[in-house]
Amino acid sequence: MLPAVVKLCCGISYPHLRSVAGLQRTAVAVIGQEITHLQRWGLIQHHMRAHAGLKCDEAKTEDLKSAPSKEDQLFFVQQGREAMRKALSMLEDEEGWKVEVTESDGDVICSKVLPGARKVFRLEAVLDASVDELYDILFVRVEEMHQWNPSIQHIKVLKQVGPETMVTHEASAETAGNLIGQRDFLSVRHSCKQKSRVYLGGAAIQLESFPPQTGFVRAEDGPTCIVIQPLDEDTSKSRFTWLLNMDVKGWLPKSIVNQAFPRAQLDFTRHLRRRLTASATLG
Repeated sequence: MLPAVVKLCCGISYPHLRSVAGLQRTAVAVIGQEITHLQRWGLIQHHMRAHAGLKCDEAKTEDLKSAPSKEDQLFFVQQGREAMRKALSMLEDEEGWKVEVTESDGDVICSKVLPGARKVFRLEAVLDASVDELYDILFVRVEEMHQWNPSIQHIKVLKQVGPETMVTHEASAETAGNLIGQRDFLSVRHSCKQKSRVYLGGAAIQLESFPPQTGFVRAEDGPTCIVIQPLDEDTSKSRFTWLLNMDVKGWLPKSIVNQAFPRAQLDFTRHLRRRLTASATLG
């Protein structure tokens, strides 16, 4: 989903990749390419602003925050549901998954290559929180995510389409040694509750009123999803399954991106666990 999501890869720092054989020299070259790309994009944006008289990152707030028309509401809901359907179809297809990482705490990350050579990643973890608590943190209070996840600069809800669907803008934080560089994401997010499970899905979307922001590369996520379900033996804990499917755009080789994604998932899960621990401590 989560464009939340996640964008988690955008907070990956050099120390995480330092031990990966064969990546150092490639990484140095990539940083130079990425800086050049951003500089050119900045010049283009400056040229556009000079002629249009409007900063792209100053899109009219009233246009974004206004209640969507019924036609737009239907469109966003349909987009969210379709993203969820496609993501769940990927997740439930058991063929082709290969184990990438197995952690001592039981977290497991698998990957598979989709047609077109896109690689997606599936994380399985058990979290000390109920389904409702995780739903509240990851969906209802999504704008607070930057408070506990340092890889995120902000998440803003641009359009709220009922209780189950929203359009968000997310920007990754600038971190030291960041190989991937800052990205921003415009996404539709959708949630669904069925029996004891919660599904969170999402995908990239475009809005003319909110073009790519200056200094960022507009990445695209999805279709992606998170599935949260209670453990049979202990409903105060939840099984957390996350399909990460993202195109970071820019000039990055797949080798670096595919090394960054699993680490991003582990980092996100670690930050989420700390958030849960802090919440439990405060009562």
